Amino acid sequence: MSAESSLVRVVKPVEPGKTVIDGRVREVWVPALVAPPQRGSLGDIPFDNAREAPHESVLARKDRDGTWRDVTAAEFADEVLAVAKGLIAEGLRPGDRLAIMARTTYEWTLLDFAGWAAGLVTVPIYPTSSAIQARWIIQDSGAVACAVEDTAQARIISAERPNLPWLRHLWEFDTGAVARLVTAGRYVPDEVVRDRLAGCGPESVATLIYTSGTTGQPKGCVLTHANFFAEVDNSVELLHPVFKSVSKDPASTLLFLPLSHVFGRMVAVGCLRARVKLGHAPSIRSEDLLADLAGFRPTFLLAIPYVLEKVYNTARATAERMGRANSFDRAAKIARAFGEVVEGKSPGLGLRAARALYDPLVYRRIRAALGGRVRYVLSGGSPLGRRLAAFYTGAGIEVFEGYGLTETTAAATVTPPLRPRLGTVGWPLPGTAVRIADDGEVLLRGPHVFAGYWNGPPAGGDQWLATGDIGELDADGYLTITGRKKDLIITSGGKNVAPAPLEDWLRAHPLVGQCMVVGDNRPYVTALITLEPEGLQHWRQMRKKLRVPIGELVGDEELRADLQRAVDEANRLVSRAESIRRFAVLVGDFTEERGHLTPSLKLRRGVVARDYAAEIESLYRRP
Repeated sequence: MSAESSLVRVVKPVEPGKTVIDGRVREVWVPALVAPPQRGSLGDIPFDNAREAPHESVLARKDRDGTWRDVTAAEFADEVLAVAKGLIAEGLRPGDRLAIMARTTYEWTLLDFAGWAAGLVTVPIYPTSSAIQARWIIQDSGAVACAVEDTAQARIISAERPNLPWLRHLWEFDTGAVARLVTAGRYVPDEVVRDRLAGCGPESVATLIYTSGTTGQPKGCVLTHANFFAEVDNSVELLHPVFKSVSKDPASTLLFLPLSHVFGRMVAVGCLRARVKLGHAPSIRSEDLLADLAGFRPTFLLAIPYVLEKVYNTARATAERMGRANSFDRAAKIARAFGEVVEGKSPGLGLRAARALYDPLVYRRIRAALGGRVRYVLSGGSPLGRRLAAFYTGAGIEVFEGYGLTETTAAATVTPPLRPRLGTVGWPLPGTAVRIADDGEVLLRGPHVFAGYWNGPPAGGDQWLATGDIGELDADGYLTITGRKKDLIITSGGKNVAPAPLEDWLRAHPLVGQCMVVGDNRPYVTALITLEPEGLQHWRQMRKKLRVPIGELVGDEELRADLQRAVDEANRLVSRAESIRRFAVLVGDFTEERGHLTPSLKLRRGVVARDYAAEIESLYRRP
């Protein structure tokens, strides 16, 4: 029943191994820090914790009055056992898929571990998913049960029940689903759960996480228990100061990123594995999140660049309202200069003195906004940027930036402790190898690489995973991501957006000639739209606007209203975070002659983005 939670150490690497070809580093690798478990699963973690440290606080729950209540390892294991018995009583068999659609809540993690204890495969669905997206995931995974957070989500799934004949159960957290499962399982013997755990090993499937491709429907990434063990055990051991308290403050984190994303899920598993106190924050509205941070007071955070940028901008705006903008800007400049001093170099006396001066005036306020005790941030989802990384480092918060995919169970590379290099995504995670292909594509290999796509060919093992990203390795083995081969957009909020479905839908409209969805590293998704000549001519005739010059017509309110309706229809395919918020209507069309289209009429996105840079920038200015 044990997952061998006592970690077996091997020799820590001083430098990554490297392969150099023609004077360029083409491959780097770092040996694993932890030997993989030979038996057991993630479902064993709560019970191992209860046996080894029953009174240690491993989670915290916020009561209705806003106070945080600790949950001990023994209490959590009892809850996991009770819910697992309820799942078994409801007829779920080993290997059945259980979908979870909810915000980041205690119940999400509880049901995740209970599902694993019952031998199930959990399938996350983003809480903001559209009905079409949720239906596809449930259909493709063959989920027989689905748990949702609230009535609105329950209605989305209920409306799709005629298309989901094998979905036997729909549970809602807000109406007491957990309590009902506990009641249902009260007569199931504990031994039944033990038998389910015994039948599940490292190579068993733990979860299917659906990730957007560049075309077509999302694909389910098959992640095994071994994938998670390789990821979290090596991360915990490498990032020792983060996960293992080295000060008077016990290590803790408040998770506010979605558990439906592999990044948040990995950290949740890692916290339970390392017995780091974990709290959940379901709302990322500024006032709600700041209140939760102040009440929980974590020592480290999992964040995406958008959140860190928002904290910075809020602090700058507050200083400006107080008439202290110049002081804040000077402090920010000092912090960035301090943060730029890396690789063991000591800041000069003047820089240290300037930083000490601004610490109580500015930097302490930044740390206070994050709860007051945060010393570390794990950043991922999209590039952080050198400026922001340097600022937070100078403000007293060490940033570990990582790079990875759903297919790699989150991070494949990470900033090595005490060896940051701004602008890079660090070295390979221990146990991982990174190779640069002849065309510059980043290839990854390691025990955390997924087992393949659901209903697709197997992957993992010794195979190299082609990421679709372009990168380069410097002389010391640090990886820098320089671009992407694939068209998948990643917003600054870390949301993956496949542009093709939106573009295909819009191009079907009679007024639309070509369309390019934009949003990479931006706060929201926008689009450039060209007009189809014949469709436009018909529209002008019907509205008696044949004499209106095309330059004026692109701003015509009636035309934009018709296009907005087309955009609204396309947005029904996706969640709010993936939807097109604004669009620009262009005078000209994308043509092969101008270099915007390939001979097969595929978009050359880079050329379009270059030629219409001003129009794109206008979409991100405040209206």
